[in-house]
Amino acid sequence: MKSNKASLFNLKAALLVSGALFFSACGGNNKEGNSSTTAGDNLTGSIQIDGSSTVYPVTEAVAEEFRAEAPDVKVTVGVSGTGGGFKKFVRGEIDINNSSRSIKEEEAATAKENNISYLELPITYDGLTVVVNPENTWATSMTVAELKKIWEPAAQGKIMRWNQIRPEWPNEEIHLFGAGVESGTYDYFTEAIVGKSHSSRGDYTASEDDNVLVQGVSTDKNALGFFGYAYFLENQGKLKAVAIDDQNDANGKGAILPSVETVKNGTYAPLSRPLFIYINSKAAARPEVVQFVNFYLDNASDLSSEVGYIPLPAEEIQKQKQKFQEFASGLKK
Repeated sequence: MKSNKASLFNLKAALLVSGALFFSACGGNNKEGNSSTTAGDNLTGSIQIDGSSTVYPVTEAVAEEFRAEAPDVKVTVGVSGTGGGFKKFVRGEIDINNSSRSIKEEEAATAKENNISYLELPITYDGLTVVVNPENTWATSMTVAELKKIWEPAAQGKIMRWNQIRPEWPNEEIHLFGAGVESGTYDYFTEAIVGKSHSSRGDYTASEDDNVLVQGVSTDKNALGFFGYAYFLENQGKLKAVAIDDQNDANGKGAILPSVETVKNGTYAPLSRPLFIYINSKAAARPEVVQFVNFYLDNASDLSSEVGYIPLPAEEIQKQKQKFQEFASGLKK
């Protein structure tokens, strides 16, 4: 998805990360006056970034601001999906990978074989949103079990109509739209809903470009899809979010729509996740990359809010900055 300062989504989103982090007052360092940006005019070089379409709006917003601070550094941001980005990353073809999931064991093994070390940094939070067309008046809420019934591999060629989910729903075909199999969004959704990562029916319209999914659902009364909350918020005039009932959650309160409040208080589950950037250690030895990552962390809170995500708490931002500083410093020894 294309993003620029003038058209950043003036929106907010939210996420609860299961037990690993807990929300307090959200915030971050003010991007004005950050020491990480003062030397930008002296920097040259290039930075190659690829990966998740979900993380793209945040990284592109940061890159756009950084280009103004360091005009002689060429920053390119591609969108080949989390998996596609990792394929390049573990071969040493890019400096940073945007990722909507943690690196897989096989990807880490390939990186090791290629003598590539790296650092994982969480940079913001997201909640996946299940969406339907606004003309869909029946599917206002769904349980995790109902979503699994639709999306599990065994459903292919069998669960094809809305009234197979609930008898009172229309006897009309369901047209499914979702993330491509190279996407971290696909991995997260299938694990949270189906119960196994990278496992789903195959007869759906898949794309690494969330805008394609938005277009598909927004023009089809019988469509059902999923993607990151920021894309829903940007297009909420032509989409409708489905409230999710996590019946496996003992603290559940019925069907819950995604929002800042419901995610913060833990009631929107289980479609919640952190978003990451991965930095190649060789790249982190270059001054332009060090400056860019520091700039990213300094500005992630403000810019992630502007493009529709919820920022890390201020103390977590500081923790990630310290982690990166130790990582980069260790490369010089």
